[in-house]
Amino acid sequence: MKKELVRNWMTHDVKTVHPETTLPKAHQIMMDEEIRRLPVVNKKGKLVGIITLGDVRGAQPSPATSLNIWELNYLLSNLTMKELMTPKPITISPDATIGDAARIMLEHRVSGLPVVDSDGKLVGIITESDIFSMVVIHEWSEE
Repeated sequence: MKKELVRNWMTHDVKTVHPETTLPKAHQIMMDEEIRRLPVVNKKGKLVGIITLGDVRGAQPSPATSLNIWELNYLLSNLTMKELMTPKPITISPDATIGDAARIMLEHRVSGLPVVDSDGKLVGIITESDIFSMVVIHEWSEE
């Protein structure tokens, strides 16, 4: 199999959020778009973090809290990505190989990598699903 590049298999039109985006807004985007991760970018499009569905679900309060439901809803609705995101996520270049992407995902136990250019600007995202699609297409085209 020839060496495939990330740029040829990544998703180019990536849904993103900003550090000021609230938790409910990010969760709604994930549900509407049926995605599990959202890169967090600044106003210039530079990647500053990533938020996953697991991060969103993990933002739930402890069952031992003394806050009432109204106070909890207020607090959760005001949480922002800046407070919840993983800053400086592991990234990959669009010119890296799919093998490199798969290796990084396995080593770091992540299911997707933001793809950034040399200036740190987000240009795409590569996920396990993208890699599986490439494998399936190559397997079927060899028959």
